Amino acid sequence: MSVPSSSKGNSEQDVAELKKAIATGAVKDNESGSSSALPPIVCYCVASILMTVVNKFVVSGANFSMNFLLLCMQSTVCVACVLAVKKMGVISFRNFDMQDAKAWFPISFLLVSVIYTGSKSLQHLSIPVYTIFKNLTIILIAYGEVIWFGGKVTALTFVSFIFMVVSSVIAAWSDVSSALSGSLPAVSTGVSLSALQTLAGAVRSLHVGYFWMLTNCLTNAAYVLAMRKKIKSIGFSDWDSMFYNNLLSIPVLAVFSIVVENWGSENLSRNFPPETRNFLLTAIAFSGAAAVGISYTTAWCIRVTSSTTYSMVGALNKLPVAASGLIFFGDPVTVGSVSSIGVGFFAGLVYAVAKNNQKKTEAREKADAIIPLTSRKP
Repeated sequence: MSVPSSSKGNSEQDVAELKKAIATGAVKDNESGSSSALPPIVCYCVASILMTVVNKFVVSGANFSMNFLLLCMQSTVCVACVLAVKKMGVISFRNFDMQDAKAWFPISFLLVSVIYTGSKSLQHLSIPVYTIFKNLTIILIAYGEVIWFGGKVTALTFVSFIFMVVSSVIAAWSDVSSALSGSLPAVSTGVSLSALQTLAGAVRSLHVGYFWMLTNCLTNAAYVLAMRKKIKSIGFSDWDSMFYNNLLSIPVLAVFSIVVENWGSENLSRNFPPETRNFLLTAIAFSGAAAVGISYTTAWCIRVTSSTTYSMVGALNKLPVAASGLIFFGDPVTVGSVSSIGVGFFAGLVYAVAKNNQKKTEAREKADAIIPLTSRKP
């Protein structure tokens, strides 16, 4: 029996749409679902750890002050990598459109604020403290969703929030104690002027670091909530939002770098010393590519496993990310720092379980609300 041409055309169109959806990570690929879930999970963890460590390495230089230039270079590398991967046919996203760009520009500007405040936080705080305090953003986002989107905070979710706050308090206490103990003189008989100046500098650096961390949490929550609202109206996929975010942030970062930062040859030499310049530039390019890696492995992880598994991986991933600061940057290993990492790790697990239970409850409520066909009146 011959197949009508219209049905054949619709079938081909459906296949094309399915392939496009798989490429953008919108649906799960059945074939890839049968493959092992270990590679995407490992790749996601490695990408996120590498990006955090490389960013900390770049911005923690004694004389580094050109954060806007750093972010501009990273965004440029990120856009180049995304376009190259699209050209190879690995991913798919819509072409550049001026109307979409105008609608998405406020979101990109918020993202610039998030990344800039994050880099300034890393400049003054250790990786464990930075990672643990990022948990507070989850609390801000959750209650933002309650206010603007009618979300819910269950009892178990609230318990995880308490553990997140406790871990942040422990981390801050340990951080301040380590900074002060490292600045105070070993002998208490007589305090020199230089010791007082060192102590004042340590306290000032902590104040600046926590200010940037607070600003980062607030801007990050604003970015996520605004993007959630905007992404529904525009209909962006994850790759669309990533492409536009990085592309639109380049001119903003370039203008801020030219206006705010010192482009004198002396300052450029201080930020990029000749003896380490090539290595620094390579690290910056690598961190830009790692951002693409995180986005791709995120989609890969969700596609091969599930969003629940991904949320659990995100919770578990905080432990190696925080530990990387202790390993690579010699952050002090104290009872407080280890305890804060452990409590933060446990808080992430509780939060992932709470969100999983909440999704199951919501799905059950939706299923119960559906009227069976046999019970419907003709």
